[in-house]
Amino acid sequence: MPLAPHSFRELRLDRITRAFGQTHALRDVSLTVERGEFVALLGPSGCGKSTALNCIAGLLQLSDGAIWLDSTRVDELGPEERGFGMVFQNYALFPHMTVRRNVGFGLTTQRRPKAEIEKRVNEALAVVQLAQHADRLPGQLSGGQQQRVAIARAIVVGPPLMLMDEPLSNLDAKLRLEMRAEVRRIHAMLGCSTVYVTHDQEEALSLADRILVLIDGQTRQLGTPEDLYSRPASPAVAEFMGYRNLVEAAATPSDNGVLVDIAGGTVQGTVQGKPPGKIEGPVVIAIRPEDLVPTSDGPIIATVEIAEYHGRDFYAVLRTSNGDALYCRSPVRVNAGETIRLTARPDRVLVYPEHMA
Repeated sequence: MPLAPHSFRELRLDRITRAFGQTHALRDVSLTVERGEFVALLGPSGCGKSTALNCIAGLLQLSDGAIWLDSTRVDELGPEERGFGMVFQNYALFPHMTVRRNVGFGLTTQRRPKAEIEKRVNEALAVVQLAQHADRLPGQLSGGQQQRVAIARAIVVGPPLMLMDEPLSNLDAKLRLEMRAEVRRIHAMLGCSTVYVTHDQEEALSLADRILVLIDGQTRQLGTPEDLYSRPASPAVAEFMGYRNLVEAAATPSDNGVLVDIAGGTVQGTVQGKPPGKIEGPVVIAIRPEDLVPTSDGPIIATVEIAEYHGRDFYAVLRTSNGDALYCRSPVRVNAGETIRLTARPDRVLVYPEHMA
């Protein structure tokens, strides 16, 4: 019998591991998801995020560790006994069934009374704003509407937990933005918890209450969107979160923190992982392209190799005198071949001890 939503307080992953032969897709991942919380699993392709979701859903068995829903150990239950709602990347709708029958399929297999199925299907279709399309086939709907059907099918059973595996990746840019707002609206309306897999940083930042970054099957950082955006825990997380400028540099302490030398130019930075001013010698610095600003008297000198017009600004790939590649976004035109000066605010120059690289 599926677990009842009202009994749910928290989902807890306790050092879960999943191995395929000698390869570990997940290693000692722990996470607690509170009721009503939206948590995103974020990371590059092959990092283990979909594997983690499939372990939670019961589609993959654990190699080690445990999954708890309150005091119930659910990794020992079958997928149907867990009662979680699952939304897949490819919708997984039955093409020969109407929207109404697709949404009610789970209730039908549970042999619920016909009147209950009709009532709950109507409620789910109202939530996703598709009541007027109930008698259409999936092939008669847009991609965004098909994804709403998949969401309705997942929520109709009253799940304690919604699991979403890159549900928007097959949609075009406009639909992704629209459906992103819909996913958040539905989550807030239902009050259940959501675990959401994505490789899109912007999607995770805009949707999630907290984000778990996985790289090589291991937890690299867990925090709020603000934490991940402004204070990545390591150069690896910084790179994935959009800090394209990762440069080895030399650091010296200063009264206000730390000074770093980039291609002969000195800028002030902010130390990560240690008290300010307690770092010296080789370091790795991370700067977002939009934070590396062209200015007439900037200390960093570089030559523009590629300049691309992106509408609101120019995106440039640059090369310093010592061969380091840098990336910047400029509100004013920059041209390939010209030499420009750049600077960055101290709080935007993140400095990591070399051993964290």
